[in-house]
Amino acid sequence: MSAVEDRIAQLGLSLPETATPAGVYVPAVHTGRYVYTAGQLPLVSGTLPTTGKVGAEVTPEEAKELARTAALNALSAVKSVTGDLDRVARVVKVTGFVASAPDFTGQPGVINGASELLGEVLGDKGVHARSAVGVAVLPLDAPVEVEIQVELTD
Repeated sequence: MSAVEDRIAQLGLSLPETATPAGVYVPAVHTGRYVYTAGQLPLVSGTLPTTGKVGAEVTPEEAKELARTAALNALSAVKSVTGDLDRVARVVKVTGFVASAPDFTGQPGVINGASELLGEVLGDKGVHARSAVGVAVLPLDAPVEVEIQVELTD
């Protein structure tokens, strides 16, 4: 097990199996020193734990936890094309999408869940640039979706 996966286990978490794509795409692409993930939903064993809009059916606190799960799924996608999360030199960018009720403006707080998880797992390598975007709806009525881009070591 890699040092990153050891850290995930120390946090009481486990790296899930990479989610099967819901369309015509792959979970991650490795090109040169970079890996780009597709948007990752907060699936747990292939199922969304909750659905709906943040600020309506889903609380910001619940959505923040879902963003953590989506970030963990993104790390799984990175491992699926690199074989080893210890190859991550740094997380470069996180883009988080939040299915939002019309008056909800707390998208950054929700996506902090993903950012915090990456920091807990990767330390300084998890510090990244980020966008947190409110959207009308996400696939499968998911409350959040997270994609990451990482740079790899040689």
